Amino acid sequence: MKDRIIFHVDVNSAFLSWSAVQALKDGAELDLRTVPSAVGGDVKARRGVITARSISAKAFGVQTGEPVVTALRKCPDLIVIPGDFQLYHRMSEAFMEICRDYAPVVEQFSVDECFMDLTGIVRKEEEAVRIGTELKDRIFRELEFTVNVGVSENKLLAKTASDFKKPDRLHTLWKEEIPVKFWPLPVGDLLFVGRSSVERLRTLGIRTVGELAKTPESVLYAHFGEKGGRYMLRAANGIDDSPVEPLFRDAESYGHSTTLPYDYTEMDEVRPVLLRLVEKASFRMRKDGKKAGQVTVSYKSAAFKTVSRQKKLDYHTSATELLYEEALTLFETLWDHETPIRLIGVSLGQVTSGSEEQMNLFGEEEREKQEKLDTMMDAIRDRFGRESITRGSALQKKKQNGDLKPDNDKR
Repeated sequence: MKDRIIFHVDVNSAFLSWSAVQALKDGAELDLRTVPSAVGGDVKARRGVITARSISAKAFGVQTGEPVVTALRKCPDLIVIPGDFQLYHRMSEAFMEICRDYAPVVEQFSVDECFMDLTGIVRKEEEAVRIGTELKDRIFRELEFTVNVGVSENKLLAKTASDFKKPDRLHTLWKEEIPVKFWPLPVGDLLFVGRSSVERLRTLGIRTVGELAKTPESVLYAHFGEKGGRYMLRAANGIDDSPVEPLFRDAESYGHSTTLPYDYTEMDEVRPVLLRLVEKASFRMRKDGKKAGQVTVSYKSAAFKTVSRQKKLDYHTSATELLYEEALTLFETLWDHETPIRLIGVSLGQVTSGSEEQMNLFGEEEREKQEKLDTMMDAIRDRFGRESITRGSALQKKKQNGDLKPDNDKR
């Protein structure tokens, strides 16, 4: 079993593929992906640069970033079309939404590629390959373009794997595969090692990733500085501990999710996890002086199906117990109490500040008491630690389950 399971998903010739898909939907008979074609700048004026090209255009030597006029000299029959960035945005969003169905944390690396952390959800190498293949095939089935999927134990190796043979492929690059699959690569294939660095490495006789991996750190420090040299040496040895994390978080909601140590099938197992997630989300919300008017719960099954349900409250509150009760009721109606659960998530949305909320006098006094109690508990935990004080309901449930261990929240 691997410590981490990371995917890198990369759309093949994204802009060209997306334009080709839309053209076929609009009635075109020619699939631009099957002929020498490219997305470029001002096509009529033969200005601008190539931003994407088909595989057959690549065979003619057409490069992304080169002037359109130069590409046309290499391939006079090259079909060059203008970009449609509104279309690309829609395609990118649809692509990312499918990826989010498979992983609790998705980091968008660019408009056409992302990292996915499936640690704890996928537990075996063969399962990772199966899920990656399912993801790749689903994207093609639903969106009609192909992607490459790289599977590994960290972001660096996963991205390298996705750049192997294209299109429509899944490749693994586990740590034990580094000598065979990684070290023979040109040093320029190493992530974040630019052209000038490649030239300097070549003057040192270093042409492959494997040669770089065996270079004494003192040599690299002398030529690239301590920071640059350390990165190159670690990267060439496949070392990368950077987390997968979303670049943009929803500022209008507070949520947490957690993968489970095994597939849960009992509500008694679910309750303490739900409470812990609500505690974490409401704690952050109170720190920001906010209250929630909506609760959303979700789970991912062992079969990788995501199910969620939300409820709009007729009041706003930051009280953990009240929000937990709403989340628990939602979850009990959402889940069939039979499907094995691998991940649980809670989100508190439609947030507002106390000064903005519309007063609802019914139950207001009880909510104020709960919120004051939470504020007092927050202060105690800030001073003495998160485990210094525990809710009676949580402790009771954990004792019933014989489990006082904290959950394995990944966020």
